[in-house]
Amino acid sequence: MAFFQSKRRLMPDLADALRLAAAPTFALMAVLNAMARDGRADVICSAMPAGAPFGDMTVMYLLMSVFHLAPWVRRMRRGVPGS
Repeated sequence: MAFFQSKRRLMPDLADALRLAAAPTFALMAVLNAMARDGRADVICSAMPAGAPFGDMTVMYLLMSVFHLAPWVRRMRRGVPGS
């Protein structure tokens, strides 16, 4: 029975860590994708106009980073006194 108790405690901690890791990971991927933009994928992904500063994948990674900010906002709000 002790195994199940520790498993119940471990899984939420692991899920919290994954939630917190998502936003910075996607932000880093957006930065790396923007820096490594060399035009080879423009032939395949032609939705962006020519000369656009960011590619499709960079915009997608930025949006995913924003969508995954909720755990960080909740964590910061808990640290604010009076909330």
